[in-house]
Amino acid sequence: MKSALVVHPNFDFVWPFAADHLRQLLALDGEVTFIRLSKDSTQLLSDIVQQPESYERLISLRVPVTISCLELFTNLEEVVIADKDYGFLQKDSDTIDYLNKRGIRVYAQPTEGFWGQSVSEFALALTLCGLRRIPQTHHEIITSVHPWDYSPAGGDPIPNARGQQFGDDVRFTNGTVEGKRVRIVGAGNIASRYASFVHMLGADVAAWDPYASEPSFHRAGSRKEWHLERLVRDAEIFVPMVPLTEQTLGIITAENIGALPQGTLVVLATRAQICDMHELRRRVLADELSLAADVFDIEPLPLDDPLLGRDNVVHTPHNAGRTKEANFQYAAKLYEQFIVRR
Repeated sequence: MKSALVVHPNFDFVWPFAADHLRQLLALDGEVTFIRLSKDSTQLLSDIVQQPESYERLISLRVPVTISCLELFTNLEEVVIADKDYGFLQKDSDTIDYLNKRGIRVYAQPTEGFWGQSVSEFALALTLCGLRRIPQTHHEIITSVHPWDYSPAGGDPIPNARGQQFGDDVRFTNGTVEGKRVRIVGAGNIASRYASFVHMLGADVAAWDPYASEPSFHRAGSRKEWHLERLVRDAEIFVPMVPLTEQTLGIITAENIGALPQGTLVVLATRAQICDMHELRRRVLADELSLAADVFDIEPLPLDDPLLGRDNVVHTPHNAGRTKEANFQYAAKLYEQFIVRR
């Protein structure tokens, strides 16, 4: 099968490794014409692809496509048209109607599973960093040898406090994942992976997700909690991990945040706006909770934001989902839908 893969740099800006990996996959299935435009290009598809009638498969990644362009591809059987940074043609669009009438198969990303592993692994790393203060101590030893001194305040031994090679902050959940009560909001692609990780490490895992099927919990090694209000009451590590939609905006209310036990570690790796961030900020800044977050209510965080540089906050700049592997999976999830004719 002969394929045309046309890429605008606007796509590369969001998915810098995906197009080239897709090209390699398509080459397993036949001849590929690969065209990458200049960054300022406004050309239509019809201005770019020569002899369009010779192609059975078309993949357009952020390159403008019109019905007039598609009419030139007289032998087209399969098509992918990504017209947004993350999205594809709307199902009710005139272009989709036209392609359907011609009997051309139209493919898009079926889910956001391509970044699930990257985000869930990153969330586990945030959890470990929040428990052990790894980023804070890394930063401290650059400018001082004081972190190497594990003497308790005043120099005298103090039970249940700082001691030889013990530098965790006992005001907050600390130490190992094993034995901790991990409470997760969500049981989908990312949340279920994260749940399986902490379950494997020996945590007591419970999750609340009114939209997930029963097997989603069992496969991840988590207990299904039926009530969000009950989920938050005994959390040692609290992980809100659902996508941001109209239904999930603010789903973790101020009352839920307020019910978290003193010292709970909150891990944010999907979207901050699923939480009441005003109450979460208040409790973190009051040293009632610790926070390990890749996402925030304000992005980028201003340099004078009070969350920055705190002893009870781990922060990263919203990069959990972007790995080469996530890019490769983006390409693979498209390719696996195509009809392979070797």
